[in-house]
Amino acid sequence: MEYHCDFNSQPWFAVRVKSRSEKSVAAIARYNGFEHFLPLYRSRRRWSDRIKSLDLPLFPGYVFCRIDPASRLQLLTIPGVQHIVGAGKTPLPVNDAEIAALQAAAQSGLPAEPWPFLKAGQRVLLEDGPLAGLEGLLIEIRKNYRLLLSVTLLNRWVAVEIERDWVTPLREPSAKTPGPAFASPLAVRRPYV
Repeated sequence: MEYHCDFNSQPWFAVRVKSRSEKSVAAIARYNGFEHFLPLYRSRRRWSDRIKSLDLPLFPGYVFCRIDPASRLQLLTIPGVQHIVGAGKTPLPVNDAEIAALQAAAQSGLPAEPWPFLKAGQRVLLEDGPLAGLEGLLIEIRKNYRLLLSVTLLNRWVAVEIERDWVTPLREPSAKTPGPAFASPLAVRRPYV
């Protein structure tokens, strides 16, 4: 059974797939007539005896497809597909401008790589630089990133300018985890293992 439609009239959706099955899902989707987009990037991996270049997904665990949400069953039955990203059972489309920007970047030939999604006010860990091991709150002032450190006893903050690539986001505490409603942004140096 082939899936035919006017693709340009259909929105893009993010399809969640099993880990490491992005390429096979994209190939089957293409075979079944779905317009899909799987942005890849080149990564060099080092093994003990060699270095190898691999094409890996920019969004691990996701393939983008244009579909009619009312006719999504054929896509959902592809081996490796888990679900279409949405709210509950209602699929939510990806912004067309965002997909167009990703496609333009992929076609440009410029190097790309995955990057953690960071936002001001998020707790982060510095993994590199002279402050490696510190945790704090990330803020942005005039296109520069700073780490907020505090002394809660004195109700004082210090903002230290940092490089964007030193930062890794920390997982937000689960709503089910008991604890204080507001975690102190006091910087803590993690012990070296």
